[in-house]
Amino acid sequence: MTDSTKQGYRESASGVFALGSKLRRGEVSGDARQIFLEGGRDADSFYRQRWSYDKIVRSTHGVNCTGSCSWKIYVKDGVITWESQAVDYPSTGPDMPEYEPRGCPRGAAFSWYEYSPTRIRYPHIRGVLLDMYREQRASGKDPVEAWGAIVEDEAKAKAYKSQRGKGGMVRVGWDEVNEILAAAHVYTIKEYGPDRMAGFSVIPAMSMISYGAGSRFYELLGGVMLSFYDWYADLPPASPQVFGDQTDVPEAGDWFNAQYLIMWGSNIPLTRTPDAHFMTEARYHGQKVVAVSPDYADNTKFGDEWLRVNPGTDGALAQSMGHVILSEFHVKRQEPFFLDYMKRYTDSPFLVKLQQTEKGLVPGKFLTAVDLPDALAGDIKSRPHSEHRPLVLDEDGTIKDPGGTVADRWGGEDGKWNLALDGVNPAMSAFSRSDAKGVEVVLPRFDLPATQSETMAIGAGLVRRGVPAFKVGEELVTTVYDLLLAEYAVRRDGLPGQWPTDYEDASTPGTPAWQEEHTGVPMNAAIRVAREFAQNAIDSKGRSMIVMGAGTNHFFHSDTIYRTFLALTSMCATQGVNGGGWAHYVGQEKVRPIAGWQQYAMGLDWSRPPRQMISTGFWYLLTDQWRYDGSLAGQVGSPLADWKGLTNADTLVEASQRGWMPSYPQFDRSSIEIGRSANETGMVPGEYVVQELKAGRLNFACTDPDNPRNFTRILANWRTNLLGSSAKGAEYFARHMIGADNAVSAPELAEGKRPKLMKWRDNPGIGKLDLMFTADFRNTSTTLFSDIVLPAATWYEKYDISSTDMHPFLHSFNKAVEPPWEARSDFELFKDLAYLVSEMAKTHLKTQNDVVMAPIAHDSPDELALPHGIVEALGERELIPGKTLPKFVPVERDYTQIYEKFTTLGPNVEKLGLPIKGITLKPDEEVDVLRRMNGTATSGVGAGRPLLDTPVKAADAVMQMSGTTNGRMAVQGFRQYEKQTGQELSQLALGDEEKRLTFREITIQPRSVVTSPEWSGSEHGGRRYSAFVINIEHRKPFHTFTGRMHYYLDHDWMIDIGESLPVYRPPLDLARIYGDAVVGELSKDEGVAQVAVRYLTPHNKWAIHSQYYDNLHMLTLGRGGQTIWMSPADAQKIGVKDNDWIEAYNRNGAVAARAVVSHRMPEGTVYMHHAQERVAGTPVSQKSGIRGGIHNSLTRILLKPTHMAGGHAQMTYGFNYIGPTGNQRDEVTLIRRRTTEVDF
Repeated sequence: MTDSTKQGYRESASGVFALGSKLRRGEVSGDARQIFLEGGRDADSFYRQRWSYDKIVRSTHGVNCTGSCSWKIYVKDGVITWESQAVDYPSTGPDMPEYEPRGCPRGAAFSWYEYSPTRIRYPHIRGVLLDMYREQRASGKDPVEAWGAIVEDEAKAKAYKSQRGKGGMVRVGWDEVNEILAAAHVYTIKEYGPDRMAGFSVIPAMSMISYGAGSRFYELLGGVMLSFYDWYADLPPASPQVFGDQTDVPEAGDWFNAQYLIMWGSNIPLTRTPDAHFMTEARYHGQKVVAVSPDYADNTKFGDEWLRVNPGTDGALAQSMGHVILSEFHVKRQEPFFLDYMKRYTDSPFLVKLQQTEKGLVPGKFLTAVDLPDALAGDIKSRPHSEHRPLVLDEDGTIKDPGGTVADRWGGEDGKWNLALDGVNPAMSAFSRSDAKGVEVVLPRFDLPATQSETMAIGAGLVRRGVPAFKVGEELVTTVYDLLLAEYAVRRDGLPGQWPTDYEDASTPGTPAWQEEHTGVPMNAAIRVAREFAQNAIDSKGRSMIVMGAGTNHFFHSDTIYRTFLALTSMCATQGVNGGGWAHYVGQEKVRPIAGWQQYAMGLDWSRPPRQMISTGFWYLLTDQWRYDGSLAGQVGSPLADWKGLTNADTLVEASQRGWMPSYPQFDRSSIEIGRSANETGMVPGEYVVQELKAGRLNFACTDPDNPRNFTRILANWRTNLLGSSAKGAEYFARHMIGADNAVSAPELAEGKRPKLMKWRDNPGIGKLDLMFTADFRNTSTTLFSDIVLPAATWYEKYDISSTDMHPFLHSFNKAVEPPWEARSDFELFKDLAYLVSEMAKTHLKTQNDVVMAPIAHDSPDELALPHGIVEALGERELIPGKTLPKFVPVERDYTQIYEKFTTLGPNVEKLGLPIKGITLKPDEEVDVLRRMNGTATSGVGAGRPLLDTPVKAADAVMQMSGTTNGRMAVQGFRQYEKQTGQELSQLALGDEEKRLTFREITIQPRSVVTSPEWSGSEHGGRRYSAFVINIEHRKPFHTFTGRMHYYLDHDWMIDIGESLPVYRPPLDLARIYGDAVVGELSKDEGVAQVAVRYLTPHNKWAIHSQYYDNLHMLTLGRGGQTIWMSPADAQKIGVKDNDWIEAYNRNGAVAARAVVSHRMPEGTVYMHHAQERVAGTPVSQKSGIRGGIHNSLTRILLKPTHMAGGHAQMTYGFNYIGPTGNQRDEVTLIRRRTTEVDF
C-alpha cells in the first residue's frame, strides 16, 4: 500500500468513526481506537430491578411435604416477585449439621402460582344451580326454604348434579354464595341432622389455624370431621399396635447420630429433600447406609448396599433378619444388652395361655391376675382391674405382677404405673421353671402357593413349632418371648416341632434362604445386614436405625410389614435411643402444640365430644365401593379361625356397632330427633338408644348406606385435593358420590356374595351429595366436580403456624400481600359462614339437643371395655354403651351462638381442662394471659372470654395452651405423670418453665419447642428429638396393655386373622380374590397385546402430591403430563417404546398416559407417580371413551379387619390414631399400547 493510499484510508476511517461517534453520541479517542459512551443503557434496568424489592416477609409452605421450611418472600410494588430460603434457624451446636438452608426446587417455584393462569380469582357456582336458587328466592322463599325446594325436588337435584365435571361454572358474588352455603347447612341440620355434613381437610400441622377454622365451624355445628392420616395410608397401624402411640419418630437431625441406617421404603433424597443432607453427611463419620427398594431409586445411589426386594415382600426379608438376630445374638450369645432391654421394655416376659383346639395347641390370651388360683394369687387378685393385669414369670419361679400395665394406669393408685420392676426379675423364657416341658404349638403361615378358598386366607397353612410351657392352675402357659422364637423359627434344644436345619433351609418360614425365594434378596446379603445391624447396636449402644415410609406402609398388610421392622428395632435395643429405632416419615403429621390445637380446632372449648370419622370407612360407604367388594374376612384370616362368611364390609359395620370405630352418619334418624325423643320420654340418651335398637325402631346408618335418609348431604373441601390426590377408587367417587361420568367396569355383587350385615337396595345412590364445595387457590381435579368453588388465599397471603416431625421448630405464615382479586383466607371464609348460619338459625334452628355417638377411646378408662380382648358374637352381647356399644352423649347446641363461639375461647378449657395422653392440663393462668393478649368479647355467650377473631389470636391461644410451646404447661403435665408413675419427669421441662412462644416471636425467628408430655421424646438440653426416650430413660410405661412395646396382640380379631405375632404376609392375590389378571400374564384385548403388572403409585419427583404438578417451572424439569414408568422387558412384550402412548386399565377404571421405559424398573412392576392431575395433558381414554383418568382410577378401597379391631387397651379409637387405611399398593393393572389417535 502506498503512502497516499494509507493517508486516504486514515481520512475515510476517521470520517466513519466521527459519524459513528455522532450516531452513538459518544466521544472518540484521538487515535480512534476507543469510544466513550454515557447513558443508553435504560434497558438494563429491567435486569437490575428484577432482583430489587420493597420488603421481605417470612412465610412457609403448607403442602404436606414434611419440610416446614422457613422462606423469605420478596415484595415489590405490592406484588410477590420471588422467594428464597431463610437462614436464621437456631443452631444445632458445634458437632451437628445445621438445619439451614431448608428448601427444594418445588418450594422455590411456589410464587409462580400467585398470578398463574390456574389461580382461582373469584367465587364460582354451577350455573344451573344458581339459576334454580335465584328462581326460588324470587318466588318469595327465604334462603333455607329455597335450598330445600331444590334438593328435595328429584328433577331439579338431578339436573344440577348431572352437570358436575362438565363445566358450566359462573362467577358469583361473595354475599350470594355465602348465603347459599349457609342456607344449605341450616337446611341439612334441620331436615337430616348435623351428622349429615362432613368437612375434609388434611394434615393440620402444615397450616394449623386454616385447618382449625373449618373444623371448628363443623364441630360447633355438630358436623363430622374426616380423618386423613389413615385415609392417606400414611398411618402405620403397627404404631398403635406396638407402641400404643400414634406416629412418634426422630427429627431428621437424629439420623446423623445413627451409626447404621437402613432406608426401607423411604426415598429420603426425593421426599425429604430439605433434610437429606443429614443422611449424606453422616456417612462422613462412618455411618453405613443400606437402601431397600424394588427399583433403583434416588436414594439407592447413596447406599453402601442395595437390597433389591420384590414389591410388598419386605416382611419376609425383615423376618429372616430377625431369625438371624434371635439365633445368633439372643439364643447363642445371649447378649445382655439386648436381653435386659427386652425384659424391661417389651412384652417378651409376659405369660400367654395356650389353648387346646382340634388342630393342636394355639397361643391364646395373656395370663391375667383373674386367672390365678387363689393359692398362687397372694394379693395380686385383689388389686384393681385384675382381668386387665397381665403377669410374668419371675426368675425365682413364681408368678408376679411386674406393674406398669393398663390395670395400674387406670387403677387409681399413685406411683404404680411405671417400669421400675421393683422386686421383680422377669424370666424371658418358661425354661426358667424346672417343671417346664416342651409342647408343640400351631402357628399360621401365609406364604404357600395360592389356593382358592372362601373360608381361609389364600396361601395359608400351618407350621408346628415347640415352646417350653408349664401349668398355672389349670392353664398351660408360656412366654411371649418363647412364642416369638417359635414364630421366627429359632431352634432350641429339647423342643419339638418343624425347625430349619440352617440358614440355607428354605423349607420352613423364617430363614434367609426362605426369604430369598419370596423377595429376591440374596440369602447372604440378608444375613450380613442383620448381623451388622445387631452388632452395631451393641457397639454403639443402640444407634441402629430404620427409616421407613410409604414404599412399605401403603400395602394392605402394612401392619404386618411394619411389625417385622419394629421387631428388629426392639430385638436390638434401639428404640428410645438417639440415633436408633424406627423413623417413619410419610405425612407432615406432627402438630407439636397438640393440646391447645385440638381445643381450638375441634371446638372442645365449647362442647364435647367432637364427631371425628374414619375417612376410609366413610368413603367406602359413601362411594358404594362395598357394592363391588365381595372379599371375605376369611380370605385374609387365619386357617385356625372361622369368620362365618363375613365380608370385609361386614367387619366395618360390626366394628362400628361395637363402638370400636366411629360411624357417621349415626342412625337412620336425625341425631337431633333422637335427642328430642329421649328428652320427651325422660330417658338419658344411652338408655333411649338401647331401647330403640332392641325394638328395631332404630338402625345404624352404616347398615343401609343407600337409604337416602342416610346420605351425607354436604361435603366441604379446603386445604386438600380429594379427587386429584387421595380418592382411592376415583371412578366410584365419580359414579356414586358425585353422580358424574365414570369408567367403572366392575360388576356389582351377585346375590349370595353380598354383605350379611348390610341392606342391599337394587337402586344404589347416584350423586348422593347435595352440595360439594371447595376452597382452593388453584384449579384442581376437585374443583372441576364441585358445585361451588371459592378463591382461597395462598400461603403468602395469610397468617398461620406450621410444625413437623422433621425438626423441632415452629414456623409462621405471614401475609406478604393482601389476597388478590376476591380471594379470602380459610379463616375468614368460615368465620363469615358462622355468622350467616347463626343469623338463619334464629328462624330455623334455635337451640337443639343433639346426641353424639362416640367410640371407645384411647388414653382413657375406655381401654378396659373388652376384658381379655374377647369378642362376643354380635347378636349375643348385652347392649351396654361404652362397653359393647358406642357411647351416647347429649350435647345442647344453640345454633344462634355459633359465631360468638367461633370467635371466643370457651369455658371448658378451665372447667374440664385439656385432656391429652391420659392427663388433663389446666390452663387457668393462660386464659388470663390470653385475655390481656387478645382482648375479650363484650357481649353474648362469650362475654369476658378471650377473643379468637383473627388467625393470629387463634395461633397464640393454641401456643399458650400447649406444653410444647408453654413451659409451665409442660411442667404441669409432667408432674401429673410423676404422680401416676412415681418417677421423676418434671426436670425435662423445668429449665423452660418460663418459656412461652408467641406468634410474634416465631415470626422474628423459628423457635424450638419445649419437651412436653404431649410427646414421648425429649429435646431437653438441646439433644435431638428421638421417640420414646422418656419411656426408656425415665421408666414411663408405653400406652399399651402391658405398658411395654408389644410383640403379641391377644385381641380376638388379631388372633383370628393370624397376626397375634409378627408374621410375613405377601401382597394380596387379587387374581384369587377378585378374578383380576395374574401378574406377568400376557394376553390380547381387541387384538392388542397387553401385560398384567403390579401397579404402584409412589410420590413424584417434580411435585408434592398434586401441588406443583401443573407448575410451569416443574413442568420444564419433568416430561409433564401423565406418565407410567415401566421396565424394558415389559415394554418389549407389548411393543412399546419410550414416550409411546399407552393405556392402563382394570375393573376400577382406565388411564391414558405416556410410557417412560427405564432400566431402573423391575420387570412385572410399573409406577404411576401419585397425584398426576387430570387438569393438564389428559386425553380421552381409548378404553373408556371418557376424559379424565387419573392415578386413582385404577385403585379401590380395600379394608383390613385388623385395622378396625378395638375396645381393648391400645387398640381403642383416637382420631388419626387408628383405623382402616386407604392402602393402594396391592393393585394389578393391564397395560397395552394405544392404537388410536390421541384426542385431547
